[in-house]
Amino acid sequence: MGIGLDKNGSSICIHLIIINVLFWGAAQLLPKIDIDLYGLLGLHYWSGTDFKPYQFVTYMFLHDPNSIIHLLCNMFNLYMFGPIIERTLGKNKFLIYYFVTGIGAGIVQQLAWAYDLIPFTAEINRLIESGVNPPINLGDGQFLSTIGEVNAFANDFYNRHLTIGASGAVFALLLAFGMFYPNQPLFIMFIPIPIKAKYMVIGYALLELFCGVKNFSFDNVAHFAHLGGLLFGLLLILYWKRKNARRIG
Repeated sequence: MGIGLDKNGSSICIHLIIINVLFWGAAQLLPKIDIDLYGLLGLHYWSGTDFKPYQFVTYMFLHDPNSIIHLLCNMFNLYMFGPIIERTLGKNKFLIYYFVTGIGAGIVQQLAWAYDLIPFTAEINRLIESGVNPPINLGDGQFLSTIGEVNAFANDFYNRHLTIGASGAVFALLLAFGMFYPNQPLFIMFIPIPIKAKYMVIGYALLELFCGVKNFSFDNVAHFAHLGGLLFGLLLILYWKRKNARRIG
C-alpha cells in the first residue's frame, strides 16, 4: 500500500527521520574521538550507574551501530504510517503519542529486565549479606572476595543491559493505524495477500509476546519494548476517545 505525504501533514515525521539518520551517522563517527553515544544516550538498566533518566527519550534516536537495517526498517515504517497518524491526530497529539509510547516502551523493557534479573539480584544480595563468605570464583583466576568487588561486578553486569531504537514508538504507530483504519488492507513483504490492519496489529502483538516469553538465545530484539509501545499506545488512544466522548456528551 502506498501512502503519500502532503505539505500539511508530513513535517514532524520527516524531521524525526532526519534526526534518527543524523544520530546514526554521529554514532559511527564520534567513537573516533572517544565519544560513545550508546553509552551516553542508550537506555541502561536502572540499577546500573550508567543509567540516566533522560535516556528514556534519547534511546529512541539510536539504532544498531553494526547494521543499517535496524534504522532503515524503523524509518520506513515511520515514513509509511507516521504521516497518516500525524494528520489523524494533529501535530501536537502526534508528538505526545510518539514520545509517550516510546517512553512507555522503555519502561516496560525495564520491568521485563527487572523480572529476568530477580535471581541474579537475589544472589548479589545474598553475597553482600554473607560478607562474601566464601569468596566466589569467577574463573580465569578472578575472585569476588569483598563486598566492593561484588557491587562492582553487579554494576558492570547491569550496565551491559542496553536498549536502543525507535521500534516501540513505531509499533505504536502501527497500532494507531489499526485502530483508526481497522479495515484498511496491508501487505507483508513477499506475501501477496492483503491483510486488514486490525488483524496485522493483533498478529504482530501475538508474535512479539511469543518471542518475548520464549526468549530465544539467538534473539537480541527487545520484544517487551515493542509490546510496551503497543500497550501505551492503546491506553493513550482509549483515553483520548473517552475524553472526546465526554465532551460530545
